[in-house]
Amino acid sequence: MTASPHADDLRSDLLLALRLADAADAQSLPRFDAADLEISTKADKSHVTDADLATERAIRTILETERPDDGIFGEEFGAQGGTHRQWIIDPIDGTANFLRGVPLWGTMIALAIDGVPQVGVVSMPALGRRWWGAAGEGSWTATDGEPRRLQVSTVSSLDDASVSFQSIAQWSDAGRLDSLLRVAARVWRDRAYGDVYSYMLLAEGRIDMVAEFDVKEYDIAAAVPIIREAGGRMTAADGAETISARSTLATNGTLHDEFLKLMHD
Repeated sequence: MTASPHADDLRSDLLLALRLADAADAQSLPRFDAADLEISTKADKSHVTDADLATERAIRTILETERPDDGIFGEEFGAQGGTHRQWIIDPIDGTANFLRGVPLWGTMIALAIDGVPQVGVVSMPALGRRWWGAAGEGSWTATDGEPRRLQVSTVSSLDDASVSFQSIAQWSDAGRLDSLLRVAARVWRDRAYGDVYSYMLLAEGRIDMVAEFDVKEYDIAAAVPIIREAGGRMTAADGAETISARSTLATNGTLHDEFLKLMHD
């Protein structure tokens, strides 16, 4: 997940991604906790709401006008166009939270160039929070005040590390429950904060590791530049530099190799 086009080339894309997040929030937030929310079940038995669909449509409409030569890959409407410059969209990451009225959900918007995410924006409007980053531009967060630059933690010992593991069932389904128990027994604190919020806690230095299995590109792409620009590292669970391996390990960088070894002992 490393490549570094000149920052100047990405600033307009980052500004566009922030505007896309504004458009997404305008669709998703009014539907959050709505009594008439429409919920259906997809072929993979996951849920989708009318808000997921409307949010992705809003993002795609802007991209098709302002970046007609770029490809788009979204959770709800699939892929169109090429992959040299591809916008990767998860309109509502954490749909299960969204439909139950839990505010830990967000829109994830990334621009990948030749498969490497270079711009990322995460918006969690129910929390009034947003995070963004681009190669060479640093990563940032804001609520109502001035943007604050993000920096991962300086924790250098597993004994002091706090980790998020998504869910026991996810690791069990991946045949990795023994790995999870080994990690949990070794670190200071383990919690399942879940979904996109875990990655943003990592970028803020609040926790030190996040790992997931059975994830698609749109589940993680936007987090990559945010974490990377905050000083962290994000790979597949086997250490491969890709977002297409259906797994991810994100850390503060200092502990990355130790977590890899711990997970594969």
